[in-house]
Amino acid sequence: MMKKITALLASILLFTSTVSYAHNIQLNTDLPNVIVSQKGELIIKNQDISYQPWQASQLKGKVRVLQHIAGRSAVKEKNLPLMEAIKKQKFNSELYQTTNIINSDDAIFGTGAFVVSSVKEAKVQNPYSQVVLDEKGMVKNTWHLKEKESLIIVLDRNGKVKFVQEGKLSSEQIQQIIRLIQSLIKK
Repeated sequence: MMKKITALLASILLFTSTVSYAHNIQLNTDLPNVIVSQKGELIIKNQDISYQPWQASQLKGKVRVLQHIAGRSAVKEKNLPLMEAIKKQKFNSELYQTTNIINSDDAIFGTGAFVVSSVKEAKVQNPYSQVVLDEKGMVKNTWHLKEKESLIIVLDRNGKVKFVQEGKLSSEQIQQIIRLIQSLIKK
C-alpha cells in the first residue's frame, strides 16, 4: 500500500512539474500577446533614457531574435555566445533587430537597482537593440516561462515564431539560428 501511495505521489509531482513549466509558445504562430506597462521599453532621447509601454504584438516588420532572461548575471551569460555570434554578423538594422526582455522580478533579492542600471547600460551600448524591462514578470507569467532561465525565440518579419528554446543553447543551435536569420532576411 505504501509503495502505491509513493508511486502515485511521484507521478503527481512529475506531472505537475512538467505542466507548470511548459511554455505556451508555438512554432509558426504569433507570440501570445503581453503588455509590459510598468517600466517597459527603454528609449534613448538626447542621452536620457525613458520608458514606454511595450507589447509583443509590436514585433512585426523585422526578423528578430527575442531573448527573455531572468534578471541574474548567470542567466544572462547562458546565451551570450549567441549574442556575440549575432554581433559578428552585423545584420542590417533595417531588416533585423534583437529584442531583450529582462525580468527584474526574477532577480536575486537586493539586486534590483543593479539590474536596472545594467539594463540601461546595455541599451546605451546597443542602441539598435530593443530592450524591455519587465518589473512585474508579465512576460514570464503570460508565456509560462521557467524561473531563473533564459528563452530564445526567432521571429520572421510577420512576427511568426520560427525557433523557440528555453535554457542554454548548444553550438549547433547557435549556428542553426544564425542560418535561420540569414534565410529569413533574404525572403
